[in-house]
Amino acid sequence: MKLLRKLYDWVLHWAKTPYGPLALFVIAFTESSFFPIPPDALLIALVLGSTTKAFRFAATCLAGSVTGALFRYAIGYFLWWTPSGDFTPIANFFFNNIPGFSVTTFNEIKRLYDEHDFWIIFTAGFTPLPYKVITISSGAFKINLSVFIIASIISRGARFFLVAFLIWKFGPQIKTFIDKYFNWLAVAFTVLLVGGFLLIKYFI
Repeated sequence: MKLLRKLYDWVLHWAKTPYGPLALFVIAFTESSFFPIPPDALLIALVLGSTTKAFRFAATCLAGSVTGALFRYAIGYFLWWTPSGDFTPIANFFFNNIPGFSVTTFNEIKRLYDEHDFWIIFTAGFTPLPYKVITISSGAFKINLSVFIIASIISRGARFFLVAFLIWKFGPQIKTFIDKYFNWLAVAFTVLLVGGFLLIKYFI
């Protein structure tokens, strides 16, 4: 826990430097594969420091996250399987060293993909579900690249722009609320959004 706290403080310190936006892009790029601190923390700090750039920071965060997702899709697509269909040493490295990765989880995600492709990517991109597992698995299971990109942009964009909007609109007083209840807010927003899509599909 002390290590995570130090890492969290290190992430936040970038908001006080001229390199904050670049650090935001890099952290968003790495977060969905191995970095344990979500970019939302730095995004909130940057927006609090300059509310006029709130949506520019959200766009930077989105660009880093989706670019990183595509990089991890490529890892899954090109480097996950041997010609005989076994896991490569890279795959085994992720299973043995990256939190959230396991063969059991990987196989369960394959089942979910078969039933829900777009929705499982969308849900993981917005909520606390392990997005790092989803991005690599999408490539490993050769999920349609267009579906992957669209779902990632919509879900990650909704997440980061919602955070930026709340800080832009309500200022510092909402920061504590977001920090404490972000996961619940994300789940609730996803339920409402998915429910809206299903209603549209049902009535149309």
